Parts: sequence; C-alpha cells; structure tokens
Amino acid sequence: LASQQVTREVRSNLWPTATIDLTAVDSEPGSRITAGALNNPTVYPRAAAGATVTQLITDFGRTTNLISSASLAAKAENQNALATKEQILLAVDQAFYNALQTHAVLTVAQQTVNDRQTVSDQIGALFKSKLKSELDLSFANVNLAQAKLLLLDAQNNENAALAALSAVLGFSSLQSFRLVEDPSSNVAPPGNVDELISTALTVRPEILALDFQSESAAKFQKAERDLLFPNIRALGTVGDTPVRNPAISPNWYGAVGVNVDIPVFNGFLFTARAREASLREQATRERLRDLRDRISRDVRTSWLNANTAYQRLAVTQQLLDQANLALNLAEARYHLGLGSIVELSQGQLQQTQAQISNAQAMYDYRLSLAVLQYQTSGI
Repeated sequence: LASQQVTREVRSNLWPTATIDLTAVDSEPGSRITAGALNNPTVYPRAAAGATVTQLITDFGRTTNLISSASLAAKAENQNALATKEQILLAVDQAFYNALQTHAVLTVAQQTVNDRQTVSDQIGALFKSKLKSELDLSFANVNLAQAKLLLLDAQNNENAALAALSAVLGFSSLQSFRLVEDPSSNVAPPGNVDELISTALTVRPEILALDFQSESAAKFQKAERDLLFPNIRALGTVGDTPVRNPAISPNWYGAVGVNVDIPVFNGFLFTARAREASLREQATRERLRDLRDRISRDVRTSWLNANTAYQRLAVTQQLLDQANLALNLAEARYHLGLGSIVELSQGQLQQTQAQISNAQAMYDYRLSLAVLQYQTSGI
C-alpha cells in the first residue's frame, strides 16, 4: 500500500502546481536597493494577494519513466506481499502436520505402555507362581519403563507442536485444537518435474516480484538518463494590490511565461546517476537469473523428496506388518517356553519403532506434497 502511494507522489509532477501568496511590505520612502539578492530597483510599500500556477510542459520523458518505475515497483511489492502470504500458509501446513504427527506418535506411545503393562503384569503373576524367572520380570519392567519414557517424550513433543501451531495462527497462549485428519487418499506426486519447474518459473510470486523490480530498475535508469535533457515549464501569476504606492497602476497584476532549464555542467552528477542506475539494473537482472536457478533447484528437490516420501509409505507399512508378525511369533514362542524374554523384548521394540515410522511416514508425505505445491504454484 505504501509503494502504491509512491506512484501517486511521482505522478503529481504531471499536474499543475498552484500556490496562493499573501505579501505585505513596508519600506522607507525612497528605498531602492536591499542586500542579499537581486532586487527590484525600487522597493515599494504594498499589500497584495495573488495566485501562481506552474505546469510542466515536457521533461522529455523523465517523469513518465519515473511513474512507470514506481508503478512497477508497486507491482513488485504486491507480489512480495503474496509471497509472504504463501510462506505463512506453508508455515501453518508444517505446524498442522507436525501436530498431527506428534499426536499419532503419542497414540502409539500410549498403546505401547498399555501393551507392555499387560505383559509386565502377566510375567509378574507367573513369577509369583514360580513359573517365570526374576530375569524375565526384570526385562518386562525395563521394557515398560522404556515405554513410559517414550510416552513422556511424545506428550512433550505434542505440547510443543500445539504451541508452534498456536503461535503461527496468531495466538499468544497455548490453544487446545481439535485436529481433523485429511480424508483424501495419498495420491502419487506428479510425474513430470519439468512441467512443475516451468509452472514455478511462470507463477511464483518471488519470480514475478523480481521481474517487476528489474523492469522498474530499467525505467528508472532511463529516467536518470533523461536528466541530461532540458526541462520546460509554463508559469502564470495573477493577483490584486489593494495597498500600493500611487506610482503603481493599475491595482491588479498578471504575467505568463515559459522557463527552459537546460543542464550544462554540474560536476558530472547526472552522468554518474545514470551510470549508477544502469549498474543497479544489471544487478537486478542477475539476481533474477539466480532466483530462477534456485527455484528450479528447489522444485526438483521438493519433487524428489515427495517421491521418496511416497515410496516410504509402502515400505513402512510392510515393515509394520512384518514387525507385528514377528511379535506375534515371539509371544507365541515365549508362552510355549520355546523362546526367551530377549526375543519378546526385541519384538516389542521393533513393533514400536515400526508403528512410529509408519505414523511419521504418512504425515511426512503430506507435508512434502504441501512443500512441493508451495514451490510450484503456491498453496
């Protein structure tokens, strides 16, 4: 909004400038000369009121180029504002999926504590009946303690995730949200990364903003070059002199004129300003080229991450299935007296790790899709 006002400020040079003057002078009779500047040959006592209007006729394109430069700069700032909005939306997505992920891990931790508590109670009862050794009971209690530690960490991580989500949504205190899962299925990421890169280079607000800045710098460079051309203005003034010297007649005054300001020499100031603007315009073009390269890299990296996260979905599900099967077999062997408590403990640990990996993989993939969409066309 501020940059749009700059355009109005520059455009005001094309409009007439009007001022009202009120002047009163009392002088010593016969005074003719005053010090400090060139003066009229006679300084008359007077009281007058009038208006003066100045209008630019032409400055050979300088003001027009300044207006274009300011307008393009305003468009660039609009795109920067849009880019900031997209960054906020991505931050919300990241906080949201992180909160869902930590809640899923918390659910796994709670279930793990319940399951290991049940195993610990069973082995404790068998130990009291002299059917299991104290070593078995110790292993079961160690596994239970590890599950409780996992639960404490999961609770802390969920609270931290909710705090981050509250902050990014603009709340100064921790809010209690009811997070709703996205019911849509996990679709595969787009297959053609080159099309994604082409789209990103066309619609990304950062690209558009720097493109407008480059065009603005080019217009400003032309405006600075136009300082070497003349400046032509029309002037007009009219007013009334109710109090005046009798020698002044009539009581009103008026005049029109044209002023041509031709720059001759000012210590190469205008030449240096034009050269500076040209170099800054070249620097903006190079930043635009560099940004295109970085966006192309970011889109490709996001696409690779999304594909890897999508492939992890099937792998972590397979890992969970195998871990559940291994735990079931270990429990069966243990109850039949064919396996040791170490096998059962290992099976429990592997199942917990597989459950956590599977829960994290789903939200990692959804977050990677959000990042890919942000890098490509915005959220």
